[in-house]
Amino acid sequence: METEASTVRPEPLVKNHEKQRKIMALKVKAKEQYQNIGKYAGKYRYVMMPELYTALAQDKVIKEAALRSGVSKGVMQACWDAAGEVIKAWATEGHSVALPGLGTMRFGLRAKSVASVNDVRASLITSRRIIFTPDVDLKDELKNTAVQITCYDRDGKEVKRVTSTDDGTVEDPENEGGNTQNGENGGTQEGGNTNQGGSTGGNGGGGGNGDEEPNEN
Repeated sequence: METEASTVRPEPLVKNHEKQRKIMALKVKAKEQYQNIGKYAGKYRYVMMPELYTALAQDKVIKEAALRSGVSKGVMQACWDAAGEVIKAWATEGHSVALPGLGTMRFGLRAKSVASVNDVRASLITSRRIIFTPDVDLKDELKNTAVQITCYDRDGKEVKRVTSTDDGTVEDPENEGGNTQNGENGGTQEGGNTNQGGSTGGNGGGGGNGDEEPNEN
């Protein structure tokens, strides 16, 4: 009697990527740096900052997305470009636009406040902003990812390695003034002279700057 030959099916590529992702960790370096100003001026302090890998080119991202989804690179490129155009068009009209699997994006601004309506003018605007709010799944992914810290002394010599035991709290961009000294900036600022991570100067709730944002439709 013939029996059906058993076959072993390879695991889907996406699952293999998820397995690999689970064992990865965020890499952080703590470097001993001399503080020029602020509370710890004249002293050396260990300052933590993320160790970033090289920036991935758009072409590489599209190629990888095409591989995981099973569609051609050309189709993925067309979808990518179309989604980008839709996001830009709707966000600049004042909508909060969903980024599938990531969160939402909208434009906003920072502007000075005034006491009288007669003083309201466009010159009060100090900067335009792109505001990204991660969705729950992305925040959970970040929360559950381990952090590995490598410590370097002032001469650049590795002196210690630490694995994170923090509670994995993820900063809420909707309430950025209440949970970081740097406002929009990531990283850690100690002694007032080290500013890491972000690319825009955080107003961090200081002075007379208000945070005016567009209405969400």
